[in-house]
Amino acid sequence: MKDLNYQLMKLCKANRDGSYSTQATRSRILDLTANQLHELGYKHMQARSLKPKHVDALVSRWKDQSISVGTFKNRLSALRWWANKVGKADIVARDNKAYDIGNRRYVGDESKAKLLDDKQLEKIADEHVRLSLRLQSAFGLRREEAIKFSPSYAIKDDHIKLKASWTKGGRMRTVPIRNDEQRRLLDDVRKLAKGGALIPPERNYVEQRNRYDRQVRDAGIKNPHGLRHAYAQVRYEELTGWKAALAGGPVSNSLNSEQRALDEKARAVISRELGHDRTSITQTYLGK
Repeated sequence: MKDLNYQLMKLCKANRDGSYSTQATRSRILDLTANQLHELGYKHMQARSLKPKHVDALVSRWKDQSISVGTFKNRLSALRWWANKVGKADIVARDNKAYDIGNRRYVGDESKAKLLDDKQLEKIADEHVRLSLRLQSAFGLRREEAIKFSPSYAIKDDHIKLKASWTKGGRMRTVPIRNDEQRRLLDDVRKLAKGGALIPPERNYVEQRNRYDRQVRDAGIKNPHGLRHAYAQVRYEELTGWKAALAGGPVSNSLNSEQRALDEKARAVISRELGHDRTSITQTYLGK
């Protein structure tokens, strides 16, 4: 057990605030948080060494993972509890609005889908970053998954396999390889990464993630997470034969019974490919 995990476990045992359920949830969240901080490069933290940079790094990661608003709030609550217990209550903002977290909402008013612009992509100097963006577009990957992508592990005959340590909630998943364009992209990734990930050997994940963020921002690429939205909409049309509601297709209450069954089946497939455990989240990507 890592030092931080152990210290947070002791902190929870020494402070039995709330119901048994609340205590169990808090302990689980803080154990996950300690693991994520370690993955983000903070490998020798102590419970009392919590700083704003750690909170910012976690918030950035959680946004990239597209966790639900409710889960986000629960994790921030656990962070506030931790900060308070070590005498650093001011480290975590008291209002969730400081982290741009709204109310729980699954159905969007407009599409957030984004296609890669070749001119913007040309402005990305780092080839590793360019390929990470292309992976996000072609397979609907999150930022962290696309940066940590290791072709020697991930590329199979007819699908890619994402390691649990790359993904939201530590859930391994697979995404199908559906066309020659994807295969050519994977060949490019294999050639550049060789036996490693899309991280140059002289950098660690945190350094490459920061480089990704800077280059994407400087290239004028806003909301690269929208690439996942575009992937979801393309897959929906492939699986159903019609466009998603947010892409100009029919809304669910206009579908007949046969179409509704196909709609539900497609949403279940897309939910799995995006790494979500509930189909309701697809309303954010596809509409309803």
